[in-house]
Amino acid sequence: MIYSEKLKFLREEKEITQNELANLLQIHSATYSQFEREYTIIPIKKLSILADFFHVSIDYLFDFTSIKQYTNTKKEVDLKISGKRLKTFRKENRITQKALAQFLNTTQSNIVGYEQGKFIIATPYLYMICQKYNISADYLLGKIDNSKYLK
Repeated sequence: MIYSEKLKFLREEKEITQNELANLLQIHSATYSQFEREYTIIPIKKLSILADFFHVSIDYLFDFTSIKQYTNTKKEVDLKISGKRLKTFRKENRITQKALAQFLNTTQSNIVGYEQGKFIIATPYLYMICQKYNISADYLLGKIDNSKYLK
């Protein structure tokens, strides 16, 4: 994933320290430092908070688009909407849960859990799906209702 450079740029542009962002995310400053250097993957909920704070989209942080922010963006990731959208996307592309699980190197039960809105999709899995199928991460997470496919 390629969010580290953008996060560092956005942080420095706002003249904010890593410690201040760590406080915002309610994590240790060393953990935020690892996020910014991509030593540790940022969980989706934390990535969403950062995107909202910097007024940018997750797609922008993932370097899927040069558009910084979409209109009518919701602040929260919606588990139910995200699950429904993942399931709809999978069916539209004629991908079985088993095939998606194999592509992501995870279990089919994880895919079921994501689709049922039991838990949020893991950041690397979201990134892989969006990158391969050119679909918006913000759309899949329920943060936007339009711009389903990236341009």
